[in-house]
Amino acid sequence: MASGFFALLDDIATLMDDVVVMSKITTKKTAGILGDDLAVNAEKATGFVSSRELPVLWAITKGSFLNKLIILPIAFLLSSFLPWAVTLILVLGGFYLAYEGVEKIVEIFVPHHHSTEEVKTDGISKEEVLEVEKKKIKSAVVTDFILSIEIVILALGTVLGKPVFIQILVVSIVAILATIGVYGIVALIVRMDDLGYRLIKRSNNEKGSLLAIGQTLVQALPIVIKSLSVIGTIALILVAGGIFTHNIQALHHFLENMPSFVKDSIVGLAVGFLAFLLVGLLKKLYKIIKAFF
Repeated sequence: MASGFFALLDDIATLMDDVVVMSKITTKKTAGILGDDLAVNAEKATGFVSSRELPVLWAITKGSFLNKLIILPIAFLLSSFLPWAVTLILVLGGFYLAYEGVEKIVEIFVPHHHSTEEVKTDGISKEEVLEVEKKKIKSAVVTDFILSIEIVILALGTVLGKPVFIQILVVSIVAILATIGVYGIVALIVRMDDLGYRLIKRSNNEKGSLLAIGQTLVQALPIVIKSLSVIGTIALILVAGGIFTHNIQALHHFLENMPSFVKDSIVGLAVGFLAFLLVGLLKKLYKIIKAFF
């Protein structure tokens, strides 16, 4: 009886060890998308009155958790009954990631105007301010939904051959850590300038460490967000390339002697440019068809 109990404990310990190891591997594989997720959400969480930044970010965080509660059961059902669908969604997601990465690269060399929505509070009521905030929160949650699908499917793709119980634990852990990690860091980023202004105020504009640190924090905020965007773009290309080289048999032996990150970069860029050209062609065809009707 006692030996059976200890054997059960040993099995549980082995199982949890497998979960921890797989969680580490899966977290590393999804880290690329998290860079882009971080940049996108940091951008969407800025532009509010200082006192509203954290409440808005908390609302987006709750929306992110709700997104994952919707996505996770569907992903596990697909894994159990249609495992090939997970690979298909993963490859389709790879096209999306590659397209998004190349689109950002193209915008650097061929910049075009983006209309940005700012939260203006001058001359409008509190109810109107909250309504504008709700619109931005909704937009951020929708974006998070797309990124959450990518994270969950990519995480699930790394544990497809494992028992369902391990899949559920590993992917759920990664999804929760992704949400807490991303939005926790975003909260720190969006408060950088506020902390900087506080330090400047305490320094009374007299030269010293408080003033220097405060000015650095204020000036660093746009640089940090821009840097995250660049890192996120590189990560998108690498993650997309990795999806194709690992899930498409024909690409397994492509450039075998090259380091994996070089191979993934080449494949990611090639697929991304192809997707970018295809989307551009479809947009032109749509305009032509729309003109006739």
